Amino acid sequence: MDVWTMGNLINRSARGTPMLDNFKGLIANQFEAALCTLNICIDRCPETAWDAPVGNWPFCQVAFHALFFTDYYLGLNEESLRGQPFHRDNERFFDDYEQLEDRNPVSRYDKASIRKYMEHCRKKASQAIAAETADSLSAKAGFDGREFSRAELHVYNIRHIQHHAAQMSLRLRVDAQQEIPWIGSGWRDA
Repeated sequence: MDVWTMGNLINRSARGTPMLDNFKGLIANQFEAALCTLNICIDRCPETAWDAPVGNWPFCQVAFHALFFTDYYLGLNEESLRGQPFHRDNERFFDDYEQLEDRNPVSRYDKASIRKYMEHCRKKASQAIAAETADSLSAKAGFDGREFSRAELHVYNIRHIQHHAAQMSLRLRVDAQQEIPWIGSGWRDA
């Protein structure tokens, strides 16, 4: 189904809102499941593996990267990121916004700060999804290079989280013999 067909489906169903409510509920549940998986990886990562490589970056940078772009794409556009209270209150954590630069990141992050950022992203996801309307979900994503609807941007964002959670999960299984459970929907303590 192409972007505009999905948008039309959401718009048509919004008259009675059951489809819109269904869509928002399933997207919220899948954000929670993806973030929960990422959170389990973070929690189960031993200190000895926190700076070990996951692909081309250290584990802690992959965790930050996944959360950073979750936060980024939950906004309305690129400009909305830096002005958030969480970012203003944690300027040193975000430093020079190296994730937005065309270079390899060099910053390192401690677990406590990553956990705090996870909570911010969970709250932001919940608020962003709750605020969506049929019109906003059908509109363009609002980010350069993302030529699809906001509805598809949410799916793209969830896939990005899950991609990095899978990388981290593999490293934890191979290097630390940590089993990461499958989270099918919603958040759960594991």
